[in-house]
Amino acid sequence: MNLNQVMIYSSKPTETTDFYHQLGLQLIVDSLPRYARLQCPDGDATLSIHASDNDFSDSNIVLYFECEDLDRQVSELKNIGLQFESEPSDQSWLWRESYLKDPNGNRICLFYAGENRQNPLWRVK
Repeated sequence: MNLNQVMIYSSKPTETTDFYHQLGLQLIVDSLPRYARLQCPDGDATLSIHASDNDFSDSNIVLYFECEDLDRQVSELKNIGLQFESEPSDQSWLWRESYLKDPNGNRICLFYAGENRQNPLWRVK
């Protein structure tokens, strides 16, 4: 099994698509304002935005995007106007993370974990 597609239902599909495009995802399907699909710049995972009138503001999902040079990436995104909740910081689980929210209030974590993402020191044998 391979998780390779995530769908976000949004009352702001155009703004949401623009946000993820600013994060660096490439627009590959443009049927806005109803639907858009973007592809991650690394790998083959895709993210879809689908128009919806429902309020999903109580989402407890966090989207994680790994960045090789997290500090540089956060700095560049701040320079184009994205607002971050936190500066990049080292975590006790050996990841470096920084958080922001998309136009729907979904929490986004930009992080760098390297080898620790799949092979932490405490990995089950």
